[in-house]
Amino acid sequence: MPKVQRRARKPGKKRLTPTKKKLSKMELKYIPWNSVELEDLNPLLQRQFVVGQDIMLARVLMKRGCIVPLHSHHNEQLTYILEGALKFWIDGKEIVVNAGEVLTIPPHMPHKAEALEDTVDLDVFSPPRADWINKTDQYLRGGK
Repeated sequence: MPKVQRRARKPGKKRLTPTKKKLSKMELKYIPWNSVELEDLNPLLQRQFVVGQDIMLARVLMKRGCIVPLHSHHNEQLTYILEGALKFWIDGKEIVVNAGEVLTIPPHMPHKAEALEDTVDLDVFSPPRADWINKTDQYLRGGK
């Protein structure tokens, strides 16, 4: 087998392969939900969220009748209902997601939801929702 010659790196050129130090930049965190700010978005909607490097987990609390207006985002979304039920209007369909069920929402897909009863859901977003982090998500805040 012929020997492969490697070009020498020019002085001052950085290595393109990630180093162990760069890969370990993310730190381990233990976060009880009761230590995370509970944000009141409107009288029927509250949320908490934790942000990782490339992912976000949100705990969303909705009272019966809460409407999440039609919107879309570049983030992939997984919605897991812990308690209650949400009705989604998505992709030309109406889908009811009950406790113990999951809905996967691709990036850029417009969707709307209504809490059919008091509901607790976990939403996972990748990448994290910058509009939530920066509190510029007016569609959830009733235009505040």
